[in-house]
Amino acid sequence: MELILWRHAEAEPGEPDLGRRLTAKGEKQARRMAEWLHGRLPDSARIIASPATRAQQTAQALADLAHRKLKTLEQVAPGATAEELLAAVGWPDSRAPVVVIGHQPTLGLAASRLLAGAERPWTIKKAAVWWLSSSDRDGLEQAVLRAVINPDLS
Repeated sequence: MELILWRHAEAEPGEPDLGRRLTAKGEKQARRMAEWLHGRLPDSARIIASPATRAQQTAQALADLAHRKLKTLEQVAPGATAEELLAAVGWPDSRAPVVVIGHQPTLGLAASRLLAGAERPWTIKKAAVWWLSSSDRDGLEQAVLRAVINPDLS
């Protein structure tokens, strides 16, 4: 399985939290990362996003570019657990690559759980992508880090 963890781009401050929109900088970040992903994702890739407006806007940049639908799931909303996120995306059994647009600390906890075997407070920067793959090695399921990129490097 290919799992792409994408943190939402820069958002304006304020309340309510779920209604926060991307800033102009955030819109640019989302477009840049969407372009980077679009050139690397197969047509079978699924897009899953948090219901938060900032995550929806970030995901929509890729959905529009790739002419794909995005699916909104509460299991990747702010406050979700790493376990909920991984179950929602079907790790490690999904045949199609999954791009999940979500939030900290959930994304960092999911990445650390997969890569280090324990949930640690790892930080995934705004608009950054962590691309992981599942691998079966001698009957043991492993996660492999394929790429980490932020919009300044895309």
